[in-house]
Amino acid sequence: MTTNEITEAPARRLDYARTVPKVFRAMIALDAAAREGLDPALVELVQMRTSQLNNCAYCLDMHTKDARKAGESDERIYLLPVWHEAPAGVYSEKERAALALAEEIAKIGGGVSDAAYARAAAHFEDEELAHLVSVCFTINTWNRINITTRKTPGAL
Repeated sequence: MTTNEITEAPARRLDYARTVPKVFRAMIALDAAAREGLDPALVELVQMRTSQLNNCAYCLDMHTKDARKAGESDERIYLLPVWHEAPAGVYSEKERAALALAEEIAKIGGGVSDAAYARAAAHFEDEELAHLVSVCFTINTWNRINITTRKTPGAL
């Protein structure tokens, strides 16, 4: 295949929400419970970054749109893939700690380092940290559902 060839996206496999509505509703409820007490902008950043790492186009598209609707700046959205290198002040230390933890949870194969956990624990009270961890595992689950079923970006 040359770089000029256009390939069609693979066909979507099944409508998860319609096929297993009870499971889908449980995921929606889990997602809503996970977000409680967290800054909505932080939640969107974590969900976008995790979706980038997991290559979930559907979730990245949806959460980028949600972040914009919530007032997130283009600069912060554009710099998210390289947040480690972003200038000071673009992301707060609390956001950086959350993103570091989210990255390690998304790449769980090696575990979550004590350093990343301690960094997050320094910025979040226990309940807030538990909610952050919950947001991380729910977006990872959503990514896996939408990748497996080939959910199409833009098809809300």
